[in-house]
Amino acid sequence: MSANSSTLGQRLWQGPVCAGWKQDMEGALYHLANCVLLLGFMGGSGVYGCFYLFGFLGTGYVCYVLWGWFNACGLDIVIWNFLLAMACLLQLAHLVYRLRKDTLPEEFDLLYKTLCVPLQVPMQAYKEIVRCCEEQVLTLATEQTYAVEGETPINRLSLLLSGRVRVSQDGQFLHYIFPYQFMDSPEWESLPPSEEGVFQVTLTAETPCSYISWPRKSLHLLLAKERYISRLFSVLLGYDISEKLYALNEKLFAKFGLCFDIRLPSLYHVLGSAASDAGPESEKEDEEVHEPAPAPPQAMPTPVQHMPPCSPLPAATHPPAQPSRARMSRPDSDGLGEDSTSLVLEDFEEVSGSESFMDYRSDGEYMR
Repeated sequence: MSANSSTLGQRLWQGPVCAGWKQDMEGALYHLANCVLLLGFMGGSGVYGCFYLFGFLGTGYVCYVLWGWFNACGLDIVIWNFLLAMACLLQLAHLVYRLRKDTLPEEFDLLYKTLCVPLQVPMQAYKEIVRCCEEQVLTLATEQTYAVEGETPINRLSLLLSGRVRVSQDGQFLHYIFPYQFMDSPEWESLPPSEEGVFQVTLTAETPCSYISWPRKSLHLLLAKERYISRLFSVLLGYDISEKLYALNEKLFAKFGLCFDIRLPSLYHVLGSAASDAGPESEKEDEEVHEPAPAPPQAMPTPVQHMPPCSPLPAATHPPAQPSRARMSRPDSDGLGEDSTSLVLEDFEEVSGSESFMDYRSDGEYMR
């Protein structure tokens, strides 16, 4: 053991046992090969870094093959470097195949950059989502319906890619659906996976539209298997539904002249029912209330006809009739003819019009 260690030490410290050093330098191919290998080992990571690395390594090994064939005249040098060069070429071919396989259609690539890149969604998870919809882009012509109220079953979830879709109910316009918004997110969230239902609204394309659609069962299986994708869809669907609710809130503001908050309890559905039930009679009554009395003799028949306290039944139902008439004379409450609507509006006006501003908490109490 000591003899072997002493022999190794002599070889390391005493220099190589050579008959003589070559006086001339190697050819230009040898030095070119080393320079190319040096550049190749400076490559980075990732797919394009691998392209850089194996491209320069393959070129350097090819230079070694030429040097061994023309200058060194060594068969072993030629064979080894040829094998290394072929390994680099095969690796480059594998990278090209992976890039072509991972390439998405233009619509799906734009969808990924618009929705998923801001959320830092991995490409592998996005491919699972795209694979679930079979990479198919569907189209709608102008005035073609995507869903009919009370007829179309809820069996899919769709996302609009281009165009504009009109949402209506009983012939009344509700809101629009714009690109990169879900077309049936409320139906998806309101219906459990084990139940079946039909659309409560009608969706009509106002312009030529394109969209992608996930089958309901396939998407539920994917969400049950992939927890990350399930959370991603939960975030996207929640944001989409909130946008639709605020679109309806803006519609109420434009119709009634008041900016109602959809977070107020028992206000949104009351306003919706009042808007459909209020007819020309309520508008006529409001106009008569707003008209000023021109003369005292003509002002007497008007309270007799329209004053609820004079008749026994309205007086028994609503004793404080005078305050209610005062509030109904406001121009901001046109079209709200039902008693329940007026009561809600009275509470809303008292809260919003008081000198000390009141905040509504989630537990149902008003706090100063």
